[in-house]
Amino acid sequence: MLDISTLDFSKGSGLVTAVVQHAITGAVLMVGYMDAAAVAATIQRRRAVFYSRSKQRLWEKGETSGNYLDVVDLAVDCDRDCLLILAQPRGPACHRGTRTCFGEEPQTPAEKLAFLAELEGILQRRMTERPADSYTAGLFAQGAKRIAQKVGEEGVELALAGAGESDTAVIAEAADLLFHTLLLLKSRNIPLGAIVDELSARHAARV
Repeated sequence: MLDISTLDFSKGSGLVTAVVQHAITGAVLMVGYMDAAAVAATIQRRRAVFYSRSKQRLWEKGETSGNYLDVVDLAVDCDRDCLLILAQPRGPACHRGTRTCFGEEPQTPAEKLAFLAELEGILQRRMTERPADSYTAGLFAQGAKRIAQKVGEEGVELALAGAGESDTAVIAEAADLLFHTLLLLKSRNIPLGAIVDELSARHAARV
């Protein structure tokens, strides 16, 4: 994942700055500090581990709250004294309960769209774990044909809402259609990224 020797700990008296960014939305979640041992522990556990300057020890984000930061990737800046951590948070990143340590600022349009990728991951977990009380897991168990039927039903309902119902109804039906479309893609092992690639290729061909 990362060669620790590429980091320069000398500039920060044995520490480097660590910026944690949401791996999907791009939101900056928090900033902390790491020594070589914290970086090594982060790589080994694949969860963010920092060095506490006040307690003078290593601490793993979520060790008391359970709000861990699952590490997706690491990158070193050009001066080799700052680490970028791409992570999937398990709950609020801030100890005050906000989603970031910079407060609950409104999500950007890009962050909102990125939730589709988060939802794709949730569907994958439902498909793998198959909890008994899950609507998603139950629909998965019925197979791709049943899911495809639901997509058809939701498409008709969206069309009817769009033809003469309220904006609230259109939004609700569009959400249902998107959800079941993602479910169909997941049942066929087609990633959402493949649809984005197709749309991008069509756009490029028309330019």
